[in-house]
Amino acid sequence: MSQLSRAEVLSKINEGKSLEGFDLSEIDLSYEDLRGVNFSGSNMQNAHLQNANLQNANLSHTNLESAFLFGSNLSNANLDHAILKETNLQDSNLDNCSIKNADMYHIALLGSSMENCDLSHSEIIRGRLKRANLKGALFNNTNLESAHLERSDLTGAIFKNANLTEAVFRNAIIYKTEFENIITEGTVGLPD
Repeated sequence: MSQLSRAEVLSKINEGKSLEGFDLSEIDLSYEDLRGVNFSGSNMQNAHLQNANLQNANLSHTNLESAFLFGSNLSNANLDHAILKETNLQDSNLDNCSIKNADMYHIALLGSSMENCDLSHSEIIRGRLKRANLKGALFNNTNLESAHLERSDLTGAIFKNANLTEAVFRNAIIYKTEFENIITEGTVGLPD
């Protein structure tokens, strides 16, 4: 359970204070304006952040395992080294995000926009990215084993040294997409 109540968290935010390193597990901050807030290193496991505005927020090294962020705005947010296992980010805006070195096992990003997102060195094993906007996204040294990218827009995306073992790209938009030194054993839907 969170060491702070919702009211205490919002009071700190209104005072411009950092929430770095706090235990905010299971906190409900849905629909709140959290733009630019520093949550780095916090425990936000099982937090509810549906439709929250986290634009430019610092969520680096944050534990967001099993958190519910459906429909949230995380544009330009920093999620480097975050734990995003089983996190629900469906229909969210993650444009221009940095999500490097993150653990994104079985994450839900269905229908999300991740244009120009840097996902380098992240583990997106069994990630659900169907219908996602991944235009210009970077997947350098990213593990996408068994990930689902059906009907995603990969225009201009870069996959360099990526593990695409058993990943599914059926009906994805692959235009000006770069694939270099990738592992494709059992991959479905990539052009020859």
